[in-house]
Amino acid sequence: MKVIAYIDGYNLYYGLRDSGWKWAYWLNLQYLIKQLIKQDQQLITTKYFTTIIKKPTDKRYRQQLYLEALQTLPEFQIFYGKFLFHEVLCKECGHTYQQASEKMTDVNIAVEMMGDAYENRYDTAILLSADSDLAGLVRRIRRLFPDKRVIAAFPSMRNSAELKQACNGFIHIGRSNLIKSLFPSVITKQNGFKIKKPRRWK
Repeated sequence: MKVIAYIDGYNLYYGLRDSGWKWAYWLNLQYLIKQLIKQDQQLITTKYFTTIIKKPTDKRYRQQLYLEALQTLPEFQIFYGKFLFHEVLCKECGHTYQQASEKMTDVNIAVEMMGDAYENRYDTAILLSADSDLAGLVRRIRRLFPDKRVIAAFPSMRNSAELKQACNGFIHIGRSNLIKSLFPSVITKQNGFKIKKPRRWK
């Protein structure tokens, strides 16, 4: 049984952040998914959806290290969205400031999940997200391809009743799953370059 995983990067990140689990930011996502699938299933590929941080510089640097670590994984793809900035007026002081909104992640997930279903690349899709906006996508896939299953994997501190109803089943990712799925503190690439886990994530 073929499995493809679709990971909503920021939904996962905010779940870990709200749990206070910075240590889990250094997460081997492919190994995490392999823990969630059954013995008769084979993980074909893992697709990770995120957006590059522009500032602050130190946060952007930590994200780049993590993306480099993920790129060492086989059969792993990264899809990028973008941030749109708009002015927000503070009601208390009257000043304006720039607020960022992440765009394209939902669309990118929808394009990949629907396209892979059409090309018969998976029997089961694992959707690691608790974004209820994706429930419509799941319902449409199940109507068009009734032989395929979609399983929601909810990050820590995240849940969606609508996704639960739309999917064939759901899983809650626990602390024990995360502990078992961490990258080593130092990853050595094929060219000998070493990627070190950021100190702030320990």
